[in-house]
Amino acid sequence: MNKYRVMLVDDEEDVAQAIMKKMDWESMGYEVPKYAHNGIEALELAESTRPEVVMSDIKMPYMDGMELARNLKKLYPNIRIIFFSGFDEFEYAKEAIRLEAEEYILKPIDAGELQSVFKRVHESIDKEIDEKLNVAKLENYYMDSLPLLQEDFFSSLIEGRVEKDRIEGLLDNYRISLSGPCYLIALVHISSSSIPEGMNRVLLSMAVRKLIEERIDPQWKIKFFSYLGSTVMLCELTSEKEVALFTDECDKLCRLSESICKAVVTIGVGNVCSDLGDISTSYQGAREAVSYRVLYGSNKAINISEVSPRDTDSDETSEEDALRDVFKKIKMADESEVYEAACKYIDDSLAKQSSIQNYRFFVMDIVSELYRFAKNNQLDINEIIDKNIDIYNRVQQMEKSELSRYFGQICVKMHELIGHKRQDTTKGFVSKAVDYVHDHYDNQDLSIDFICNYLGVSSAYFSTVFKKETGKTFVGYLTDYRMDKAVKMLIETDEKTYVIAQQVGYSDPNYFSYVFKKQFGMSPSKYKSGKS
Repeated sequence: MNKYRVMLVDDEEDVAQAIMKKMDWESMGYEVPKYAHNGIEALELAESTRPEVVMSDIKMPYMDGMELARNLKKLYPNIRIIFFSGFDEFEYAKEAIRLEAEEYILKPIDAGELQSVFKRVHESIDKEIDEKLNVAKLENYYMDSLPLLQEDFFSSLIEGRVEKDRIEGLLDNYRISLSGPCYLIALVHISSSSIPEGMNRVLLSMAVRKLIEERIDPQWKIKFFSYLGSTVMLCELTSEKEVALFTDECDKLCRLSESICKAVVTIGVGNVCSDLGDISTSYQGAREAVSYRVLYGSNKAINISEVSPRDTDSDETSEEDALRDVFKKIKMADESEVYEAACKYIDDSLAKQSSIQNYRFFVMDIVSELYRFAKNNQLDINEIIDKNIDIYNRVQQMEKSELSRYFGQICVKMHELIGHKRQDTTKGFVSKAVDYVHDHYDNQDLSIDFICNYLGVSSAYFSTVFKKETGKTFVGYLTDYRMDKAVKMLIETDEKTYVIAQQVGYSDPNYFSYVFKKQFGMSPSKYKSGKS
């Protein structure tokens, strides 16, 4: 039996002593009571003894029982109060009820009644403690289970299985803080064909995740979780403009993973969204970004908004997985694969049509999907389909083999246009970078980070496409251009070397001389005298 502490408070000490002697406290589950002569003394004693039960007279000097009860309830909300008094007044009883007193007993006190009161109070305290222990056990169990519950919630979120109006409540339940205002998903892909000898793929994945968690800059508020064997990062951004910087951070982590874990890692960065309910579209974008590694290479971060002219989920709305595969190949595969996939899709689909009506509905739907795909990827449909032809009517008149060839040709045409648009986008910002160098080569702060911030793209993507288009790294191109300008100034002017250094973007003349000598095999002054 649990033993609880009791305090008796009465200015009549003989009454209190009589109560203490009459009761068998140990058998009732209490320690021998402590005694206080008045309310002030009781408050002081309560601080050191912390009684569970206080039995107090009402009329006392200095501080009466009611005031004592109010003070005790403020300090110890769960304390049990029993009043006993020689006054049978309604106001006292009403105040006792307001103070949530356990009992209000009139003097003279009957021992049997008092024993019953203390027994009920003991049972009440036992019950409250049991309930608290059960709640504590549940809380401990809940806290132990919380990481799994959170992972399951994140998985449901990127699958689009959580209703938008339930997200806020679930975040509270699972104790997840996500304040946004912008979000995106980044997917960590580890190449299964480049696992170090003797290393298990699961262990390698865990090592990469741990490395990323430890090394990622704290400015990025990231929630890590696993999904289908891959590490997923849910990132909060303060604005959509931060996505380029975050992509560069991921690019750094890819190189770090290769250096430390010997893993070939690609991180796909999805689209930014302002509503957590739309985060599944960001996940789909991250998955597609990872698949672009066949074009841009591994060991880097790939941002879907940078590599695709415009990404939407419209090609995901079709119920046919095969059609989604065709549209994906239009964006990524080579011409022969696109044509083959398109023809196969038509052949397989037509084999399932059981009536001419179904056939007509199918071909009309195909045309609608082509129009939708072209629109969402900003393609001019008139470059794909002759505007003078009623395409809906024409395809319904085609035989199966003709429809298959026609659909294949349309898909190949779209593939070419997307390729051109991607090249135009790439050439567009490479051209802007080149123009900026020509106009601002004297800017001593000009660097790859500076130009990427100016263009609004990640340095990882910029570096790849700039070298692909120009055959040089950006730093190499900038250095060559500055050196060409320096040579011209050395030959055509009488300026000092340190002045020319500043005019072509070098704050340190010694470093300028070092770069110049590395480029031309001699110092600027020797070059000038030789030309003279």
